[in-house]
Amino acid sequence: MDTVDMSKGKIIFYEDKNCQGRSYESNGDCADMSAHLNRCNSVRVEYGFFMVYDRPNFTGNQYFIRRGEFGDHMSTMGLSGGIKSCRMIPLYRGAYRMRIYERENFGGQMYELMDDCENIMDRYHMSDCMSCHVMDGHWMMYEQPFYRGRMMYLRPGEYRSFKEMGYGGMRFMSMRRITDMM
Repeated sequence: MDTVDMSKGKIIFYEDKNCQGRSYESNGDCADMSAHLNRCNSVRVEYGFFMVYDRPNFTGNQYFIRRGEFGDHMSTMGLSGGIKSCRMIPLYRGAYRMRIYERENFGGQMYELMDDCENIMDRYHMSDCMSCHVMDGHWMMYEQPFYRGRMMYLRPGEYRSFKEMGYGGMRFMSMRRITDMM
């Protein structure tokens, strides 16, 4: 009997739409899909959580995916050029804590979050979030309130300037913890 290590993940990438054509299977991060496939136009997640990116080295537009098939949805995800890299999000059980700041380099108003925030404007009267410090857990930040729009995955660490990270034109307005119940 096979046992599945749920702390890892299993994702299968396909060259063609609708999970057809040549495939590549991974249990973790892949910085450059071109090392394995000519292109990636569909995905099936067997288990685990992943971020997929439209550029190599975990850059560009990103989209959160979990168990299921993503056969013909690349353009609706903002990944019309296909998937170029992916990052596995490790399963985390513990406290969640993040500080968000109104300005770059941890300036301006600061608020500490330990749970999801569907709208920073309503909850904190904060017009913008331009830097943050993730102390515990893995988080998603969204461009619009109520967890909509473009997103960014954050793991523990300091994020001094979203603009310098390539998100200069985006305003992050909601945050969500990545949990196994998401």
